[in-house]
Amino acid sequence: MDIFDYARNINSEKESPLASRLRPKTLEQVVGQEHIIGKGKLLYRAIKADKISSVIFYGPPGTGKTTLAKVIANTTSAEFMQLNATVAGKKDMEGVVEKAKQTMAMNGRKTILFVDEIHRFNKGQQDYLLPFVEDGTVILIGATTENPYFEVNTALISRSIVFELQPLTEENIKTLIHRAVEDKENGMGIYNAVIDEEAVEFLAGLSNGDARTALNAVELGVLTTEPEADGKIHITLEVAEQCIQKRALRYDKGGDNHYDTISAFIKSMRGSDPDAAVYYLAKMLYAGESVDFIARRIMICAAEDVGMANPQALVVATAAADAVHKVGMPESQLILSEAVIYVATSPKSNAACNAIFSAMETVKNTVTAKVPVHLMDSHYKGASKLGHGIGYQYPHNYPDHYVKQQYLPDGLEDKKFYEPGDLGYEKEVKKYMLRYFN
Repeated sequence: MDIFDYARNINSEKESPLASRLRPKTLEQVVGQEHIIGKGKLLYRAIKADKISSVIFYGPPGTGKTTLAKVIANTTSAEFMQLNATVAGKKDMEGVVEKAKQTMAMNGRKTILFVDEIHRFNKGQQDYLLPFVEDGTVILIGATTENPYFEVNTALISRSIVFELQPLTEENIKTLIHRAVEDKENGMGIYNAVIDEEAVEFLAGLSNGDARTALNAVELGVLTTEPEADGKIHITLEVAEQCIQKRALRYDKGGDNHYDTISAFIKSMRGSDPDAAVYYLAKMLYAGESVDFIARRIMICAAEDVGMANPQALVVATAAADAVHKVGMPESQLILSEAVIYVATSPKSNAACNAIFSAMETVKNTVTAKVPVHLMDSHYKGASKLGHGIGYQYPHNYPDHYVKQQYLPDGLEDKKFYEPGDLGYEKEVKKYMLRYFN
């Protein structure tokens, strides 16, 4: 590298986007992902000991995949090289391998190859890397937003450790926003800017776990906002809205508006109004509400308000909760919308809900009742000598697989907890119960 190359690199670093300039250089500076780089965790120990093996970082955009690779680059004694799979071809890969062989032969140093967007490599390109990863010519660090078990060759996966990165929390994003505004060396600190906490909350909530989104907005806000009379650049909520081209809703996740909105959302589903339910769903999603939180409320409504009138509603709600956890935004809004409409348009019954509440109240307020002898377990040692299980009538030995016998304890034998309604599937349940149980 000559003096002109050095100058170009220095200028490039200064002029690069804020999110790039602010990347940590050490593990201690990394924000979030404690589940894989917390003190004492496997990856933490490997980086600290400079004993990194081939790894694949998998996670949504802006969660720190490239950041971790750069941290490794700054701490390792190995040669560090980087390719981007969206533009690199076989010739680039051959060049890296040849240089890695020379580095190993000349000074015994290993080479770490970071491949960003590794899922963009086709099967042939991935296969080319395989023998060099296997014989240790290169230590591979791959980064991907796609599930590596689908997008990366099985052979490469088997020779690597996959670390899944999670979306950053709002607290993580807030920490990075404050660091960006205040850092005079790599951040925007030289601009004498301040940011209102309201704007911090808005950007952190809207970023959906993607640090880059929030940092890009902060940079744009600082660079396009004129200083006020006090000589400072003020990043207000209004400035933050303009920089991210989205209007802030009155939706404090810890305040009244949050609870009022979720209350209206649930009551709209309970009241069989899909339009209102979808509206409140959209309001929560727009404001950056957690999709997992919303999915939990849909499951509760399916069980509490739809109940046995359509037991399939709980199945749909549970499947939606699982799907949004795997898919993430923005596609999760489609999944949640389907689940909300299904629950809202299902027949309703809270009979199952009333049944458990009534049973819990009975258990709480009555002396613990003994299980009828004929229902007791007769298999454990000595049970049959005590008469346990004697007199039990096996329903499948009788017509329609039903025989009338006492199941509730003495004193409660006539107690009714579940009273089925007349809508949906529960109407069929009621017919069945009236046929046999009266």
